[in-house]
Amino acid sequence: MSTTLYELSVASYLQSVGAVRKVLKKGGEQAAAAGQDVDELVQLRLHDTMLPMSFQIVSVVHHSLGAVKGLRAGEFGPPSGYPAELDFAGWQAFLDDAHTELQAIDADEINGLAGKAVHFRMGSVEIPFTAENFVMSFSLPNLYFHATTTYDLLRMHAVKLGKADYLGWLRKGLPA
Repeated sequence: MSTTLYELSVASYLQSVGAVRKVLKKGGEQAAAAGQDVDELVQLRLHDTMLPMSFQIVSVVHHSLGAVKGLRAGEFGPPSGYPAELDFAGWQAFLDDAHTELQAIDADEINGLAGKAVHFRMGSVEIPFTAENFVMSFSLPNLYFHATTTYDLLRMHAVKLGKADYLGWLRKGLPA
């Protein structure tokens, strides 16, 4: 049995976006219980030269739901058109909305895009991919990077998280 483009992309996106939703929720609950301003969480950075958690959240959505839009259009570029300033609850709602949209995507539609050309464009740079290679070598690694960074920012802030929180919902089961 082969793995489908939907399983590679949307199912993986749902797993990671779901996990980021969970770690963000835990971070907010723990900060609120400690009397901290939860809105300060979205400004956390690992280093002064790194973009804040709010950018990591935008990137999680961009490299999941945005990647699906790129598969459909045959073109993908850097994040644009996303919110710049939201409070903590706004970022949670942003992730929730992306998760809901991902859940509504039809597997047959995505599987029908297999083999399609997808071009990454950033300024004068253009990288041609097939849909499968775009997902496996560009979209998923970027998604995992930004999901990991979000997790790390919250761990750095002493949020009680473990590997199961990062992994999220696992696709279990053996073929019949």
